[in-house]
Amino acid sequence: MRRMDTGDHGQGAAPASGADDARTHAHEPRPDPPFVLIEPLRRSAPLIFASPHSGRRYPADLLANTRIGLLSLRRSEDAYVDELFAGAAAHGACVLSATIARAYLDLNRDPAELDPEMFEQRPPHALAGSARVQAGLGAIPRVSGDGQVIYRQRLTLADAARRMEAIHAPYHAMLANLMVETKANFGCAVLIDCHSMPSSARGAHAPDIVLGDRFGASCHPSVTALAEATLRRLGYRVARNAPFAGGHTTQTYGRPSQRAHALQIEINRALYLDERTLERTNGFARMRADMSRLAEALSAAALHKSLA
Repeated sequence: MRRMDTGDHGQGAAPASGADDARTHAHEPRPDPPFVLIEPLRRSAPLIFASPHSGRRYPADLLANTRIGLLSLRRSEDAYVDELFAGAAAHGACVLSATIARAYLDLNRDPAELDPEMFEQRPPHALAGSARVQAGLGAIPRVSGDGQVIYRQRLTLADAARRMEAIHAPYHAMLANLMVETKANFGCAVLIDCHSMPSSARGAHAPDIVLGDRFGASCHPSVTALAEATLRRLGYRVARNAPFAGGHTTQTYGRPSQRAHALQIEINRALYLDERTLERTNGFARMRADMSRLAEALSAAALHKSLA
């Protein structure tokens, strides 16, 4: 398999102090792309696995302006979800993972989902009424995963534009291109948008995994049914569309009538992660193996023969 790798949260990011050595930028190398793309040696399935929230790189300007610690910032991550699904490449799928932290820019948001109160000037055409913006979880989040306000000072519109241009646009250009290429090669494309969810407030009988197909609007029901049956066979409690039906990615790329399908998967973090320390637990190896088995089942179904 072929891998475009852009590093981890310590590499290419500023130290926690946010200090900048102020050296000239004239001869700096071209910045890394804001994603990792793992391609199989042979594309044998119309599958793309994407992880927009697992990035672990925290840019210097975020660390310089934050009022909270790194652990609180990291609570916004879908921690290690990129690693859970990396094995899908062994089953003929492409795997696309963001590298920039969700606390800096949320790739599963419309770029216009900005909170005007966070900026020195009101962003033009901002979708300020969005429920996600109102909750502090817009394209540039106001609060971290544990509800703490992230920034000490308001941001500039120029800063927001830079983030969109350097991170949001390249990630979605790559994802859109993968969808087009996959559809051209197989007659259809199936995007699995990969996430994890906090275990809190889910209740004693909460699902282990939630599949979101926007109530059938973003994905053919046979794909959702196959994913659910596979996960149940592996021993997981599975729900559909509640409390997560899908976000910007499934809404944007899921067009079943055009043979483009998008299914969101949310995994209960407590199954593989210590949610207090964000360290992997003994459940991590099993979850990673089971997500590879899910990819294997979807690949073996030869979806292009039924969906194209």
